[in-house]
Amino acid sequence: MPPPPRPLTRKKSTSLKTPAPAGRISLAERAGTYKKPTVPPPGTISRVPSAAARARPSSSLEMGRPPSVTGAGFPRPPSAQSMTDDRDDEAGVGVNMPKRKDWDVKGKLMDHENALQEFREMYARDREEAKKANEKLEELIRKEYTWETNRREMDTTITQTKYELDLARKRIAELEKTLEEERAGRRKEHEEATRRLRDETDELRRRHRDELDKVRKTYSEESAMLERKLKMEIMDEKAARSREAAELKAQAAMERQRLEMQMDGSGREARTLKMELEARNGDLERERKAANELRDRIAEHNTQSLTMESTTRALKLRIEELENMGKNQLNSYAELEEQLRQANAKTHTVEEKLRNEEIIRRKLHNQVQELKGNIRVFCRVRPTLQHEHDSAAQINFPDHNMEGKEIEVIGTPEKSAMGNIVNKTHPFSFDKVFGPSQQNAEIFEEISQLVQSALDGYNVCIFCYGQTGSGKTYTMSSSDGMIPRAVHQIYATAQSLSDKGWSYTMSGNFVEVYNETINDLLGSPSDLDKKKHDIRHDPKTLTTTITDVETVILDTPDKVTTILNHAQKTRSVAATAANERSSRSHSVFILKLVGVNRHTGQRSEGTLNLVDLAGSERLSHSMATGERLKETQSINKSLSCLGDVIAALGSGKEGAHIPYRNSKLTYLLQYSLGGNSKCLMFVMVSPMMAHLAESLTSLKFATKVNNTSIGTAKKVIKMGRAQDD
Repeated sequence: MPPPPRPLTRKKSTSLKTPAPAGRISLAERAGTYKKPTVPPPGTISRVPSAAARARPSSSLEMGRPPSVTGAGFPRPPSAQSMTDDRDDEAGVGVNMPKRKDWDVKGKLMDHENALQEFREMYARDREEAKKANEKLEELIRKEYTWETNRREMDTTITQTKYELDLARKRIAELEKTLEEERAGRRKEHEEATRRLRDETDELRRRHRDELDKVRKTYSEESAMLERKLKMEIMDEKAARSREAAELKAQAAMERQRLEMQMDGSGREARTLKMELEARNGDLERERKAANELRDRIAEHNTQSLTMESTTRALKLRIEELENMGKNQLNSYAELEEQLRQANAKTHTVEEKLRNEEIIRRKLHNQVQELKGNIRVFCRVRPTLQHEHDSAAQINFPDHNMEGKEIEVIGTPEKSAMGNIVNKTHPFSFDKVFGPSQQNAEIFEEISQLVQSALDGYNVCIFCYGQTGSGKTYTMSSSDGMIPRAVHQIYATAQSLSDKGWSYTMSGNFVEVYNETINDLLGSPSDLDKKKHDIRHDPKTLTTTITDVETVILDTPDKVTTILNHAQKTRSVAATAANERSSRSHSVFILKLVGVNRHTGQRSEGTLNLVDLAGSERLSHSMATGERLKETQSINKSLSCLGDVIAALGSGKEGAHIPYRNSKLTYLLQYSLGGNSKCLMFVMVSPMMAHLAESLTSLKFATKVNNTSIGTAKKVIKMGRAQDD
């Protein structure tokens, strides 16, 4: 709204005095030199008392009054006769006017005409000023109307911008999900291509090596065998022929000598010798033929040897070709190795980029969560059962087709002051409202971003609040409830983050707060009332531990089902008039997430608390007595303390006392409700008309929580030395 226009002030007239007509004597000339009278300060102007008045005694009304009442502390206001206007002073009229003689009627008339003329001019100037003031006022009114129109347009623009911002946030979430899926697909394709290339390279190398070794071995064996065989045959043949030739020559020489010695004998002996000589010559000829045959065989062997040498040379050429092929393949392998090295370098760059994008994603994700508020409230109305349709209350969802943030509860008929029967409407607005037809899967989509914040190193608390039988345990601990879905999402996200160097360890505790006593739901049922468990906080790391409770390492997602079944059997349940199996204790599932990045050395520690509060029922409604009365009183006390803590957090006073210790529940959740946390409250509403009063109480408490701000959350990140891959 523009500031209101300043009040108009009447300006003093600055016009010159109208000169008297020629031939006339002005009042100033008659009275002598005119001097402007000085006006006494406000509060001191009054009529001068006459001598008779001064001599008259004080009236009885003034007798007995103290000076504080009638003295100078309360001056008498000036009378109308003594009050003058500044304009009269400027015109020379009204104050200490020179008095004419009684017989000077003409002079008095002239004075009155002059005064009347001055008053007319003054009136004209005042009308002009009033006209200008009215025009200025109309202009200010037009500006105010314009400003109001602009403000309404700005409000409309802001509303439209908020709606577009919500759409943009949803689009960002969808794009983040699509981008993550695309990254996973690209990583899988890259890993598959790298593995296939490595396998093909190894197979080619192995085949080439085997073939080359086989050829070399075959060539070496055949060459050695042929050389040995040829050498042995040639050497044996030469030795045999040499021996035969030597023996024949020796025999021929001896026979010739003997024959020559005996030629001088008888002719018979000569003929005999001649015949023997001829026989020997025939034998020699045969030997010569055998020698020629041997030479032919040697030549043939030489030819075979040449053939073997040609074959050897061909084999050597083949070996050289194979060696060249091997070198080419080695060059190809080198190129493939270079490509593989480049691909690995590119992969390393992409991984580094992915790590940086993961850091940016975490920052943007946290900024989006802080814009939504570090404490949020969701409302869920459970559906009616078959036997409850006739007794259901009227609950409307005005904007279920749009943002889904409003709920209207129609009250019971009441008689108004005018005597009419009316149904009072109770409207409420939260961060999100879920109707009876919406399933757990749709609800988990809204809180999945908070689960991601726990992986990023923040303390997150999600708790269900509402009366008995409103669907709290079904929402949190059913087979498709928030606890199993949160654990499955954490496993899937941790698996996808392993490619970016993150490895997570997850451990869980499951406890209950029953009559301001902590029980371990994962321990033995026989130890519930025997073991004492203490809560210990570490202000440095902002973590909470419970002594002597069972801690389960959640190495597989299916383990959470076993934990829930075991806890359900152990948890305290008893009968009340409100619900046959009403949960009589607060159950708290504590999931601790510790992540380490092997590349950067970062270490994140987050905690996810999933709380199923006990039923918030009034004593007049639950009809509890005895031990059940004590349970109900303890439950209502802890819920009241929870409201006090939230109210203290919402006060915004720095250093204000937060009464965490007033209840075991709030003391356990201290670091999940304060400034170092992100908190989500589910208010569960029963659709029954009989539970209408309890439902309105729960909705009013949720509205109180929704108006609370717990400040900016801080994540627990520790830097360490980066480890080698």
